[in-house]
Amino acid sequence: MAIWLNKDSKVIVQGMTGSTGMKHTKLMLGDGTNVVGGVNPRKAGQTVDFDGTEVPVFGSVKEAIDKTGANVSVIFVPEKFTKDAVVEAIDAEIPLAVVITEGIAVHDSASFWAYAGKKGNKTRIIGPNCPGIITPGQSNVGIIPGDITKPGRIGLVSKSGTLTYQMMYELRDIGFSTAVGIGGDPIIGSTHIDALAAFQDDPETELIVMIGEIGGDAEERAAAFIKENVTKPVVGYVAGFTAPEGKTMGHAGAIVSGSSGTAQAKKEALEAAGVKVGKTPTETAKLAREILGG
Repeated sequence: MAIWLNKDSKVIVQGMTGSTGMKHTKLMLGDGTNVVGGVNPRKAGQTVDFDGTEVPVFGSVKEAIDKTGANVSVIFVPEKFTKDAVVEAIDAEIPLAVVITEGIAVHDSASFWAYAGKKGNKTRIIGPNCPGIITPGQSNVGIIPGDITKPGRIGLVSKSGTLTYQMMYELRDIGFSTAVGIGGDPIIGSTHIDALAAFQDDPETELIVMIGEIGGDAEERAAAFIKENVTKPVVGYVAGFTAPEGKTMGHAGAIVSGSSGTAQAKKEALEAAGVKVGKTPTETAKLAREILGG
């Protein structure tokens, strides 16, 4: 089993013909992802050869869906065009849009997030500024390395891309049902809570690993959700214990003001909800391994 992405997912790539889109489309195909098309209005009707796999280019997301039955879009469009690309995906009612692009203006993210709600939330948004989502052995959408883990019993949701990769590698012997990188911007689509709920409902996910970081109150809200709704064991890690107050650390959303948003406050909230929290990624992986008996 998996959440949001599986072997039957039909994926289109908005921005496939750009250098980043080309590079990662090739990698996604290599991981077995069913990439059925790209979208670029200026190159509609062309095909792109990826080591013998011919992928057609469509003029719009709607055309790509109509011609291929696509149900996932991954967006590698430059930041100044990303809002329009996401709005197009929402208008076409594609079920899942994974926004990889970083550096998007917060106003643009707020705009397309609100637009999705106005349209009835028919499109789940992951990102922006995220590594994407992978269901090992089935499909990989985004920039997560496909060869660092295997299918297994752990569900992973993370704000951080690099920590996503590290945790997948640390627990590669057990493996993952799905790993989701939700991104670290101040405004994102799918949240820790969305992933926690989905993993709770997935019969083959036995344990959930949640990676947060300083800034905002997403982890505190997730802790409250876990306390009320999650019966599976959850292991957590919060990045940023040594972050100086008032300084943005890496992600635009990772900024501490006074005592609000500190790693210690998040750790305490999670532990109060019954989550075991590691001091390092390696210790967090060890906690997960102890719970699963592996």
